[in-house]
Parts: sequence; C-alpha cells; structure tokens
Amino acid sequence: MENALKFEQIQVGDRWTSPTRTITETDIVNFACTTGDFNRLHLDQEYAAQTVFGRPIAHGLLGLAWVAGLGSHSPLVDTLAFLGVDDWRFLRPLYIGDTVHVVTEAIGIRESGRRGGEVHWRRELINQRGEITQSGVFRTLVARARAVRKVARPSVSSADSPRKMVS
Repeated sequence: MENALKFEQIQVGDRWTSPTRTITETDIVNFACTTGDFNRLHLDQEYAAQTVFGRPIAHGLLGLAWVAGLGSHSPLVDTLAFLGVDDWRFLRPLYIGDTVHVVTEAIGIRESGRRGGEVHWRRELINQRGEITQSGVFRTLVARARAVRKVARPSVSSADSPRKMVS
C-alpha cells in the first residue's frame, strides 16, 4: 500500500469526502439474498407503500456496508485491523435512487504498540439532499511508517578472516 496513509500522517480534524454511489433496487435485492433478510419493507412495493416510508427502503446494514466500502478509500489508509463500530445511528431511510457519499473525520488517535496506532473515525453517510442518514465511529489499527532499515554489515567468512598466529 504505497500511497496509503500511515499512522503518523493522520491528524485529529483531518476530513475526507468519498465518491458517490446511487442506490438501486438490485443493490437491495442482492443484499437480501446475501444476508437472508427478506423483510417486506425492503422488497415489497405494495407493503412498503402502506408504511410511514411510503416505498421500499434499503436495509440499514446495507448503508453501513456502503460506509465501510466508500470510506475505505477516503482516505486510503494502511489498515492492519478493523477494531469496531461505536455509537452507530440510523437517522434517515435510504431509498432507491438516493445518491450517497461518506464524510470521514479523524476524531481520535492513540498509540498502540510498535506496528500501529489506533485511529477513531467519525463517519457519516450523506444523501443527495445533504442529510445525514447514518453516523457513528469506526475504530481501526493503522500501520506505522516503516523505520529506515540499518545497512547490513557484510558477513565475513572464516576464509576471509585473519588467522591468529600460534606460537
């Protein structure tokens, strides 16, 4: 990951915006097939029309998956491990035809061992109207920049080493 940010390059307050993605009915059907969540609220036009939403909505966890995916390149980070999600909120429904993007902000940085450091990211999934539909905090372990390696000393074989004189 040559161009990926390392732990030392991330500052609290840094912000990024992802590319956009438009939600399709195919996305919702594929997610239902993958997860087994065939709730009528997501797949049945007639049923959903009778709900407070008035039409089918995308699965909340599908939105969370888009946050993870779209946010993984904005910023591109040398991530060693995904540690968790905190305080996730589903604030507004996601509809077929909505276009969403992710805004990511580094909100916490903590030293964590020699290989990496923990970074807390506030992530928001925002629709085309500028409304935050989901938000919360992702926690990741980010690789440190590799230290400059010492130049290895050439090895000396016994044939090359000076011999002691025995008297």
